[in-house]
Amino acid sequence: MKNANKYKPFGKIPLENRKWPEKEITHPPIWCSVDLRDGNQALAIPMGVEQKLAFFDLLVKTGFKEIEVGFPSASQTEYDFLRRLIEENRIPDDVTIQVLCQAREHLVKKTFECLKGAKSAIFHIYNSTSPAQRKYTFNMSKEEIVKVAIDGVRCVKDCLPMAEGTKIRLEYSPESFSNTEIDFAVEICEAVKKEWGASPENKIILNLPTTVECATPNIHADQIEYFATHISDRDSVIISLHNHNDRGEGVASCELALLAGADRVEGTLFGNGERTGNLDIVTVALNMYTQGVDPQLDFSNIGSVAEAYMKLTGMPIHPRHPYAGELVFTAFSGSHQDAIRKGMAARAKMPADAIWDVPYLPLDPHDVGREYEEIIRINSQSGKGGAAWILEQDYGIFLPKAMHPAVGAVITAAADTLQREVTPAEIYEIFSKQWLKKKSPLAIVDLAETHLESGSDQAQVMCRTSVEWQSKVYSVGAKGNGPLDAFVAALSETPVPKFSISAFHEHSVGSGSDTDAMAYIEITLQNGKKYWGCGKSSNIGRAGIKAVVSAVNQI
Repeated sequence: MKNANKYKPFGKIPLENRKWPEKEITHPPIWCSVDLRDGNQALAIPMGVEQKLAFFDLLVKTGFKEIEVGFPSASQTEYDFLRRLIEENRIPDDVTIQVLCQAREHLVKKTFECLKGAKSAIFHIYNSTSPAQRKYTFNMSKEEIVKVAIDGVRCVKDCLPMAEGTKIRLEYSPESFSNTEIDFAVEICEAVKKEWGASPENKIILNLPTTVECATPNIHADQIEYFATHISDRDSVIISLHNHNDRGEGVASCELALLAGADRVEGTLFGNGERTGNLDIVTVALNMYTQGVDPQLDFSNIGSVAEAYMKLTGMPIHPRHPYAGELVFTAFSGSHQDAIRKGMAARAKMPADAIWDVPYLPLDPHDVGREYEEIIRINSQSGKGGAAWILEQDYGIFLPKAMHPAVGAVITAAADTLQREVTPAEIYEIFSKQWLKKKSPLAIVDLAETHLESGSDQAQVMCRTSVEWQSKVYSVGAKGNGPLDAFVAALSETPVPKFSISAFHEHSVGSGSDTDAMAYIEITLQNGKKYWGCGKSSNIGRAGIKAVVSAVNQI
């Protein structure tokens, strides 16, 4: 990177005693979706009318009250789309459509013709104001650029009689505000506001686009606070943001600009837009939600929103996209899995409205329609608790904590061999093969129990069994205070290594007539080594015996 000297720092905004660093976001802004304009023009294959109608319905369902529907004077598709919205009565009474238009008389008139019959609309005009645009694109002075803006407002005012029956509000954007001298941005917006005749009852929307993101988010916040504190008649103005993401800081710039005094936000679902995209409204809204602020947009089923978005636009959503990505609530790391599993187990004992504080999960997946089954997935990087979580959540197998390392080691070794993620079904099959189905070197050939009457309070059981150990069959028998104790005593008469039972756990799986017992047993050999086994049976005593055999087969 040898040419950095051809770039220069953006510089500072002359703002003293800035207030925004001490502020908090306590309420949502006015949201305006520009998916049907900025988002659509960024698609390799723009949406047709039917797709745009479906997308409009999606935005309405999500809760947007202001929706930019396009540039009807520039495209027959967008003209036809707007007419369909109006003529088919698709616009709810509490939703305002927004139309974009260059301030040229024939285009403004065509736009007003297209709006006929709408209940309310925002008429959005713009012109570029930055030094580079003035120099290279228009070859105009500041005074000439201001005149362009004022002439545009007059053009809209002259055409207002065409909008009889439609409530028209004006939005003006000094395009490339992000690169415009801040004092000139205030100057041109003052001229536009005065020409429109804005008042507290008829507020003008002054939209301040980060057309190209060119500075850090704190600089953008300074720009917005400077503008908000220097524009006159602040109560007659709605300050609107339109962030792009060229530096990858669109969300941060928007959030800091809201602290700095902005009232309104334009953006798109999942950040679709030119170059590196527009502001991602989903992320900003759900960021607010995780801070206890209701964004007043409904992303309670983020999966269905994402699915509709991808179908209508043909655009993918990255698996690590905040909140909506396939993997954003998923942990592969062992330490993350262990912390999440413990946090979720603790949460299960809390009231439903308890403050959310599960490690590594800034948001309860259920709040956006995601399932807990997605949280932990297993690959070679996973730890001892991940497989235990899957077996517990999907199969009702609650492994003793001390057994987790043994099971985790077997599952992650399998994932390492496969060089990929292992599915829950594969995890259960690996576990079952290793602990429930393994019949070597020890297997039961035959087993019989006899309950003995001893005349005392201590029950006695006689166990007679034939076992195969290392391909040889041994027929033995012994007494014990229960089936498990008797079986272990009988095994001591064979060449099976001597051991004692050092831990025993059990629980039921299923319900009603389909209930089985799961038994987990840890054995300790005479040399101190310990091994875990697991057995499953409709009979709890037999489950324990199977668990002993399972443990021995781990030696």
